[in-house]
Amino acid sequence: MTRLSVNVNKIATLRNARGGNNPNVLKVALDCERFGADGITVHPRPDERHIRRSDVFELKGQLKTEFNIEGNPTPEFVDMVLKVKPHQVTLVPDSVDQITSNCGWDTKTHQAFLTGVLEEFNNAGIRTSVFVNADPEMVEYAAKAGADRVELYTEPYASMYPVNPEEAIRPFIEAARAAKNCGLGLNSGHDLSLVNLAYYHHNIPWLDEVSIGHALICDALYLGLEKTIEEYKKCLI
Repeated sequence: MTRLSVNVNKIATLRNARGGNNPNVLKVALDCERFGADGITVHPRPDERHIRRSDVFELKGQLKTEFNIEGNPTPEFVDMVLKVKPHQVTLVPDSVDQITSNCGWDTKTHQAFLTGVLEEFNNAGIRTSVFVNADPEMVEYAAKAGADRVELYTEPYASMYPVNPEEAIRPFIEAARAAKNCGLGLNSGHDLSLVNLAYYHHNIPWLDEVSIGHALICDALYLGLEKTIEEYKKCLI
């Protein structure tokens, strides 16, 4: 079964735009679980422009499904993750001022650094995932660095899908096969939506998890959160 992890960053963005605690990030996360989500993802950034450190600690104590924390493994991030001990940590090469994630790790160039960070998390009993482009070599070096999983950066797929679905999915199938051959688990995320998710899953049915935030929250404005999660889960059957 491919699990749906809902990224609640956009809920925190909306809250922070007005101050106070409306919408309540914890309540929305718990509602996502109640409506069928298999996990919750957060991506805290140093400026706390959406998810705050306090959110991360509060969520850990209340969630009943899997908790995934993703971000750039700065010393502060590593310290927070080791204290919270989520089910999974996803390493993403974000710069401090980056609006959103827009590339995967060069796992070959940064193999030594990633090896050290992954070892620290693995020793703490936290499942590790490395955010990579759909490149078999990057997948293979993530395995060499000691990752449990890779998460394929799917924005290129989403951009090309309306024009040429077959060409859009091709490099992702190759990267997904490389992950399977390396014994890695497989996650995917970024710009996956109700438009393109079913086709992606149909071609890569051994996916372990998709992490979806922006498109899912946008769809919820029209469909409602419960119906939206139901529709995304249907794409993963």
